[in-house]
Formats: sequence, structure tokens, C-alpha cells
Amino acid sequence: MPDLGKYAGDVLMAYGVTFLLLAGLIWRSLARSAKVKRQLKAAEERKSHG
Repeated sequence: MPDLGKYAGDVLMAYGVTFLLLAGLIWRSLARSAKVKRQLKAAEERKSHG
């Protein structure tokens, strides 16, 4: 790990926040994808039975 000197806390906090935001975005995207897939499947079933 490089020597960050007196800015180590700020830099590591920035990395931490960045990784948390990225993880949140990925989680939200996956959750939205699953929801849309369920809605599409339900719509296809309604269409085939209707």
C-alpha cells in the first residue's frame, strides 16, 4: 500500500464511500432487473392465457 501521509484518512474514506456507492448501484440494478423480469413473465403469461 502506498504511503498516503497525512491524507490517508481522507483518501481511504473516499475509497470507502466510492465502493459503498458502487455496491449500492449494482444491488439496485440487480433488484430492478429481477423486478422487470418478473413483470415481463407475468405479462407474457397473461397474454398467452387471454
